[in-house]
Amino acid sequence: MGKAYIVGSGPGDPELITVKALKCIQQADVILYDRLVNRELLAEAKRECQIIYCGKQPAHHTMKQETINHLLVKFTKQGKTVVRLKGGDPFVFGRGAEEVEALAKVGLSYEVIPGITAGIAAPANAGIPITHREMGSSFAIVTGNRKNGGPRDVDWKSLALAVDTIAIYMGISNLGYICQELMCQGKNEHTPVAVIEQGTTMNQRVVTGSLRSIATIVEKERVKNPAIVVVGEVVRFREKILPFQQVNVENFERLHEGGSRW
Repeated sequence: MGKAYIVGSGPGDPELITVKALKCIQQADVILYDRLVNRELLAEAKRECQIIYCGKQPAHHTMKQETINHLLVKFTKQGKTVVRLKGGDPFVFGRGAEEVEALAKVGLSYEVIPGITAGIAAPANAGIPITHREMGSSFAIVTGNRKNGGPRDVDWKSLALAVDTIAIYMGISNLGYICQELMCQGKNEHTPVAVIEQGTTMNQRVVTGSLRSIATIVEKERVKNPAIVVVGEVVRFREKILPFQQVNVENFERLHEGGSRW
């Protein structure tokens, strides 16, 4: 029998993958990878490694989850080292638990390799701490798009009243409803909101507003998935450090123009 590794590749920047996850890729006989995995990581695989795309987009799945589970079991039974490579962390809205269950049911060896999840990494890269001593001492990670396609079965009331910072995955298509629900459940309409598109990558884009305005801003700016929505006072921290970030960028460019290195 072989062994299967359920591996989180991190939030998008290939350098944010863990050392252990990278070793798994380099040793794999088979890699089953998702849409949000940075393709640069696949270059680390052995030449003879079999690489299979299992990407899923809203309303369009290249491969059904049942088929992915079947392939994991099949290749592991063949004695191969199998890597199921997923964006972010396998157990944060990644269906990694279902894949582990499929392997465990037939007695196959597996290991879960955690990854940095976008709900923490994307805000951090955008200058937004998910917690802050003065702005937020609690946070929740939720999905804006449940199995049935909508966010209505999320307990928005508890989130609005009990949690300082909310990081929302897959929430762009339902953003207007989510914001309205949070306001109806007691969240102040002026609560700041940031939406981070393609976080930690070269194409990262950040738009900000309030619960009242952000849905309109996102539509106007044509923000698309993958994107993380951050709701909470911690978003204001970005405004405090932006001037300093700009100074750092200018210093970096000036040093490189003169041929200097850090």
